Amino acid sequence: MLARFKDLCLDAADARALGGFWAGILGGCLVDTGDGDGRVDPPTERSSAEAIWINRVPEPRSVKTRVHLDLWLAEPQPTALLAAGARIVRKPDSEIDWWVLADPEGNEFCAFAPRPTT
Repeated sequence: MLARFKDLCLDAADARALGGFWAGILGGCLVDTGDGDGRVDPPTERSSAEAIWINRVPEPRSVKTRVHLDLWLAEPQPTALLAAGARIVRKPDSEIDWWVLADPEGNEFCAFAPRPTT
């Protein structure tokens, strides 16, 4: 092994607002790190390796992000994500069977229908 995964980090103009969005939809807790940044900790029953750091940066995002999150929806439609502040970028169609959404700062992520139970 050459390296181990440490953190997932998202840049944001408003780290508190973006952190609040992600904490809200993932059922996590937004932690104020005291320096303008934030961290979304997962629910206590989940691994701390799933924390997401939200880093305040001065420059706006200017191109599509090359890394994104994939989420399993709790319901068949992303209605709750839209109510929380996400917006639809692309709906399922003949090429894809998931939704491409964007968070309040425009970072794209994919939302898949609920995971099939076996």
